Amino acid sequence: MRIATWNVNSMRARADRVSAWLERSDVDVVAVQETKCRDDQFPASVFTDLGYEVAHHGLGQWNGVALASRVGLEEVRTSFDGQPGYGEPEEAEARAVSAVCGGVRVWSLYVPNGREVDHPHYAYKLRWLEALRAEGAARLAEDPRAQIAFCGDFNVAPQDDDVWDMAAFEGKTHVTEAERQAFQELNKAGFADVVRPHAPGPGVYTFWDYQGLSFPKKKGMRIDFLLCSPALADRVTGARVDREERKGKGASDHAPVIAELD
Repeated sequence: MRIATWNVNSMRARADRVSAWLERSDVDVVAVQETKCRDDQFPASVFTDLGYEVAHHGLGQWNGVALASRVGLEEVRTSFDGQPGYGEPEEAEARAVSAVCGGVRVWSLYVPNGREVDHPHYAYKLRWLEALRAEGAARLAEDPRAQIAFCGDFNVAPQDDDVWDMAAFEGKTHVTEAERQAFQELNKAGFADVVRPHAPGPGVYTFWDYQGLSFPKKKGMRIDFLLCSPALADRVTGARVDREERKGKGASDHAPVIAELD
């Protein structure tokens, strides 16, 4: 089975590219982030025309997540236990959707960006990651052999070589000690980064900003991950970042990340 995650940065704007990539990549399950549309606006036919079942969770023009599978799509959830909202009063955001696909509980996750270190969105980001850790820990406490994949845009670069130049990120989000610690707590809870062993850095990135010719200048970040429970991680036989999909007209600023399971 082949599982992928991809922040498409607008599903409607990228519909043709997503369709072409699905045919070329032959993935069985894909977790999609930043669809940027409501459920009634989501172009589900991009997936269903190719034999995928699809679940989408979108509340407006921001955020939005989807999950498409051709190996089953059962027990759909649009949030995890304790998932926080944002604002005063606190409002839910479309940042998580999951289903059981071929026996694996797959999550498509769009972790809050954090904006600036002293911004309320940064504290929200840390609460969100802690709630996700608690969700994962609880499920593994119930069943240590549970097969779970947390897939998505985590908006955290866990290691120094996950960004093109640490000096350029001084005082900024994505690389702070608190964010990295929150990511490490997910690892400690049992969820391993299954891509890095097969696609090690430095220089292996998943995101390149549109501004400043970041992609041709290789000024990227590794912020998109597949974090798998122990039983699922044991099945991973290979993984890669599809950097080619970042090229050309109309590309997302993120590249798809793919893991192969036996």
